[in-house]
Amino acid sequence: MSSLKWWENAVIYQIYPRSFQDSNDDGIGDLKGITTRLNYLSELGIDAIWISPFFKSPQKDFGYDVSDYYEISPEYGTLRDFDLLISKAHELKLRVMLDIVPAHCSSEHPWFVESRSSTTNSKADWFHWVQPQNDGSAPTNWLSFFGGQAWTWEPRRQQYYLHNFLPDQPNLNYANPEVIEEFNQIAKFWFDKGVDGFRLDAVHTINADSFPYKNNPANPTFKLGPLPQDQQPFFRQLHDTAQLNQPGIQEFCESYRRIADSYDNDRFLMGEVDGDNDNAMSVSETFTEAGRLHATYNFDLLEWDGLSVNEIKEAILKASKVFNNTGRLSFAFSNHDVPRVATRQLKALHLSSKDSDKMQILLMKLQISLIGSSCIYQGEELGLEDVKDIPREKMQDPWGIEFAPTFLGRDTCRTPMVWNKLLPNGGFSKANTTWLPISDKHLDRAAIDSALNPNSIYSELSKFLKWRKKQSAMMNANCILNIDGDDTQISFDRQSDDQTLHCNFNFKTLTASFKEI
Repeated sequence: MSSLKWWENAVIYQIYPRSFQDSNDDGIGDLKGITTRLNYLSELGIDAIWISPFFKSPQKDFGYDVSDYYEISPEYGTLRDFDLLISKAHELKLRVMLDIVPAHCSSEHPWFVESRSSTTNSKADWFHWVQPQNDGSAPTNWLSFFGGQAWTWEPRRQQYYLHNFLPDQPNLNYANPEVIEEFNQIAKFWFDKGVDGFRLDAVHTINADSFPYKNNPANPTFKLGPLPQDQQPFFRQLHDTAQLNQPGIQEFCESYRRIADSYDNDRFLMGEVDGDNDNAMSVSETFTEAGRLHATYNFDLLEWDGLSVNEIKEAILKASKVFNNTGRLSFAFSNHDVPRVATRQLKALHLSSKDSDKMQILLMKLQISLIGSSCIYQGEELGLEDVKDIPREKMQDPWGIEFAPTFLGRDTCRTPMVWNKLLPNGGFSKANTTWLPISDKHLDRAAIDSALNPNSIYSELSKFLKWRKKQSAMMNANCILNIDGDDTQISFDRQSDDQTLHCNFNFKTLTASFKEI
């Protein structure tokens, strides 16, 4: 086995730019702010950063509704700011990945504004426009991830248009080759700026099949669960036969791969995908077939209510059966859409808050020891917990605003980073008001303070990442064997040509051990 390409075992740090570092005192994080904190990330020992969307956007879904893929939203800075960011990152040997949103754009994007104006304009077929049924109802029974129908009536065209998310996020029509070509140009634009890869948001929700559209069948295993209740109707249906994971998506994936492969330095494509019930591994396998995406972003460790030891073990076993000896999968325990792992997993593993730090570093060591790449969400290296005391009048996420106090939405994991306990707003911003309130309980875990503390989670993770880089079994191969353990342990062997490393994660003592055998 030879050395792997950088992305096959990379530790990737996800930055939510709105909440990372504010440089101009408007209470919102920005690109210049990220640049000032790159040394902190480099010293941690990560390999790459993934920056959530900062493109021009009306921010109805906080950047996942793009109105211009070639420009930067003013609150985040300018293209010049980005050039300086990527230059500094590369000086520090950090790769830079951007979060591209290919499935849909903003309803304020000029493409959609033109498309909805008539049935004969140059963008008329760039979106999914469908006649109503004879009774005037929507073309299919498809539902939106965010609740309600996935179809909205547009009086200008006297037709329905498709949106798998908000009505403000119309789905692009990938049956139209002009759309694929436009996104090829977007990829080239950012690759030419030196970007090392893309995380492709919700790529399985691209709609590429032509009319007639088919109804989704009922999901026979659906069980009503707790809030977020607005998601539950969506999961009453199965989607992989009609609405999602359409075969035509792969034409886009293959086109993007050709673009990536035309550049030097191993440009990386990681797709966020999912599937019905237990179909996620099969979906990931399809998306990463030869000539398609390099890897997919795996949801199996992101369960909203957390996972037991055996459930984590089962997720690892399932992934290994399909992806052992490859780097085609990326693992994550946290991101900007789910409660923080320190909160979810304490409950799932029946631990108390005093165990939080030990549990958090144990889970990160486990995740990073798995095959493929690994994504750490900002603040995980500090052991940050969810913030559940945000006043309703200061909430930003529509989910939380709608359902508080029963369900608090995603603001709880998106509050600004704190850097120095003694500075105003924890060093995030000098503004009187920040876009989400600073959490007082995070101040004792401020990032710079933690980096200087040899006993912090940051320091222990940094030490582990530096040790890992010296292990052939983790750096030169993606082979995982002998996955085992009882209800309180997970163990496996990582193996390369010249090393076998036995890895054991004990959830009773909350310790990890590694031994050459």
